Amino acid sequence: MKLVWSPQHVRHAPRAFLSRGRLTVSPERPERVERLMEGARSVGVEPMEARRFGRSPVLAVHERRYLAFLETAHVRWRELGDAGPEVVANMHPQRYPGRCPAQIVGEAGWYMADGACPIGEGTFEAALAAADTALTAASLLLGGVREVYALCRPPGHHAFADMAGGFCYLNNTAIAAAHLAERMGRVAILDIDVHHGNGTQAIFYERGEVLTLSIHADPAAYYPFFWGHAGERGRAAGAGANRNWPLPVGSGDEPWLAAIGEALAMLSESACTALVVALGLDVHEGDPLQGMRVSRAGLHAAGRLIGGRPLPVLLVQEGGYPQPELGANLAAFLEGFLSARPR
Repeated sequence: MKLVWSPQHVRHAPRAFLSRGRLTVSPERPERVERLMEGARSVGVEPMEARRFGRSPVLAVHERRYLAFLETAHVRWRELGDAGPEVVANMHPQRYPGRCPAQIVGEAGWYMADGACPIGEGTFEAALAAADTALTAASLLLGGVREVYALCRPPGHHAFADMAGGFCYLNNTAIAAAHLAERMGRVAILDIDVHHGNGTQAIFYERGEVLTLSIHADPAAYYPFFWGHAGERGRAAGAGANRNWPLPVGSGDEPWLAAIGEALAMLSESACTALVVALGLDVHEGDPLQGMRVSRAGLHAAGRLIGGRPLPVLLVQEGGYPQPELGANLAAFLEGFLSARPR
């Protein structure tokens, strides 16, 4: 099995994370890749570096003005003279009503959903490299590979078409899925991160070429709070193409695996040609974000359930934050996944 990654991820090293009124250290740190790489190598994956795809596949998902904001925000922020080292929004208009301003402080509020996505000097380059990582993995599937793992950092599933949020800037999962759907026909996304993939849902909510399925901690009590409820089923061309399984905060193996089983049953009834998995290891009981209580054995079981699907599968890394078991958790999932792959 191939593992795709980019050393450019280190250019994004966020300092700020505003959480519950406290400015703390972001858990989305470069060391995540080191720990995940170690876990993946332990099960025999073959690392390869991502190649560049340019901006066209990114613009198939994200708005051009938003991309321009990400690219120029840090330089414009530093030109203020009295600003901090990273772009951190201090106002959030929620766009109702309103329009995007021209000044960088207001523009930051327009394009950044929360205080978890600071923009530093190398953030844009790292985000583009993460998108290239997902696209390189997708190209392997298009070339006939049946399974591939994209070690993307920064993650992406909270990024909307025109807004960053929750450690995410470009939606790697959505970019890869759109790239595959354009060439293969309808594909599915199964998001098993502890957080709802709100950006992914929004991107495809009125589009029918991607089936979006998300299993996550209930947004009534957990980030991202405003999206991810069971009644959200899609609209217009996307009607019926979105499903959510919100689980009580603190859920363990049994309800999580049952929801995965239900999602896979729905996938089996669809006419999808490939599966993109938004792989969040932050469901683990030892993860610092503490949203669920899934065990390592549960991750292995999830890997087996998903690996048993006969479709080509692209695994895209989303959450999972520094803790002693992070690498071992990835290894457990991959072991289960690879053991069940149809041969």
